[in-house]
Amino acid sequence: MRLDTLGDVLMTTPAIRALKESLPESQVTLLTSPPGAEPAPFIPEIDDVLVYEAPWLKASPARPDGQFDLGMLARLRGRFDAAVIFTVYSQSPLPAALFCYLADIPLRLAHCRENPYQLLTHWIKEIEPEQMTRHEVRRQLDLVATTGCTTQAERLSFRVPDETRQCLDGKLLSAGLDPSRPWIAIHPGVRAPSRQYPPERYAEVARRLAAEDGHQIVFTGSPGEVELVERIRGWMGAPSISLAGQLSLVELGALLERAPLLLANNTGPVHLAAALATPVVVLYALTNPQHTPWGVPGRVLFHDVPCKYCYKSICPQGHHNCLMLVTPTQVVQAIRSLFAETVFTQRFLANGRITN
Repeated sequence: MRLDTLGDVLMTTPAIRALKESLPESQVTLLTSPPGAEPAPFIPEIDDVLVYEAPWLKASPARPDGQFDLGMLARLRGRFDAAVIFTVYSQSPLPAALFCYLADIPLRLAHCRENPYQLLTHWIKEIEPEQMTRHEVRRQLDLVATTGCTTQAERLSFRVPDETRQCLDGKLLSAGLDPSRPWIAIHPGVRAPSRQYPPERYAEVARRLAAEDGHQIVFTGSPGEVELVERIRGWMGAPSISLAGQLSLVELGALLERAPLLLANNTGPVHLAAALATPVVVLYALTNPQHTPWGVPGRVLFHDVPCKYCYKSICPQGHHNCLMLVTPTQVVQAIRSLFAETVFTQRFLANGRITN
């Protein structure tokens, strides 16, 4: 069970791989939210997926009765030998544990702060953040390791089909990308306002990269972020390409796999890029400490503030200083540094990528 969204599911894939490798005859079903289910067809370690809008999560719509819950319990009952409940340390696993208990799943594993008694057969005492704070990937790997499930391959997992790569290459060329010139992907949108780097600063960064460094800029975004991207493109005062609102998740994966570098807020595409070994510069709002890019070259930009790790979608202080005090010059310098560090390696390892 991983009832969160895209990035959370991707950061759980190394732990899922540990289960599959250590229990090679097992079948793994992911029970997740609607957005969490989107990457599942492209994660080889997952055999099946069940979509569930759990009522104990804030993103789920309110329901006046429990009929949907009873229906999902019926779908689970008698099908599974064990349940692994993956949560961040600020979430309680107890509602999910009760759900699995009522579904007669005999083995149930999770981190838990309080004594769960019979709700969990395998209780791992929650020690975060009082004793330590781990990266989200490490936290979930440590959870399954308590049952002897480990892996040497701790990368994130997402596989782009060849036909999607070919389709994406056509879209990039049709949009005007010149494969002989350097380019950078920018994903400027994010769901939580507390994680949004100012659009006018994205425009300044993009303008300087285009004018001073000769980079082609390719913007991406969801359909709801098209207006944001167009505002940034208008402000930057230089040519750019936008595929915002035009790509499916797997096509976005193909683009990020091709991209020499991604600039983004702390959001799902950062983890998608990490799964595809693409270097990342992330404007990292200090809402939590656990979700930095995993296993790829990167730069994590923020300004340290006393109110960090607030876990809020809206800045409680109203100043957004953990991001507002990061200057466009710092962003440009980070991109130049990372690009110089990685681009030559990418040229040799491209294997057909559209790169410079």
